Amino acid sequence: MKKLVVLTGAGISAESGLKTFRDSGGLWEGHDVLEVASPEGWQKNPWKVLDFYNQRRAQLKEVQPNDAHKALVGLEQYFNVSIITQNVDDLHERAGSSKVLHLHGELKKVRSTYDESLIYDWQNDLTENHKCEKGHQLRPHIVWFGEMVPEMENASTIVSSADIVIIIGTSLQVYPAASLVSFAQNAELYYIDPNPGKNFEINQKDYHCIVTTAVKGMKQLVPLLINNHMRF
Repeated sequence: MKKLVVLTGAGISAESGLKTFRDSGGLWEGHDVLEVASPEGWQKNPWKVLDFYNQRRAQLKEVQPNDAHKALVGLEQYFNVSIITQNVDDLHERAGSSKVLHLHGELKKVRSTYDESLIYDWQNDLTENHKCEKGHQLRPHIVWFGEMVPEMENASTIVSSADIVIIIGTSLQVYPAASLVSFAQNAELYYIDPNPGKNFEINQKDYHCIVTTAVKGMKQLVPLLINNHMRF
């Protein structure tokens, strides 16, 4: 099987009803992202940060994977599919994708503020009363602005071995995630976005741009990939 790597961003989840912050002037659900997604915001007002992610976690229970998520699952019949997502939701997993790497963490996990290796599955609200097994405060398992992205090395290795790369719903303007496409040296590249970003790495390469939403774009791309790459 050919190796197909999918890079996804907020645009694929937006069609399930999850809002993106880049489409609303730097606000995420009405909040300044630096107040709720940065170490400085956490130090200034941790309870505000906890409440924000509690609301996001509750919202996640109200939405479902859309047809773009499901289409990626369907491609596993024909390709060795790996998904690398900037999203913190679990919609890829709930759709049925078998290999998903989260670059920026996961809403449904929390970790210790003392020992980052202590990571716990978490379904409900997180409060100041919740501590890790060593007695320290738990925080959302999210990579905030200004923090290291621990999965970048794994992600770059995955992309570097791809035969095909699909980019869906991301402007590729947030680093270091934006640099991942530069590792796809020999891959066939597809970009699905209603407002394609003018990113330097993408413009260096020959790529197929599908200017539409994630759901509509996957409807176009799936039969094209199968027809181009499958040999019966």
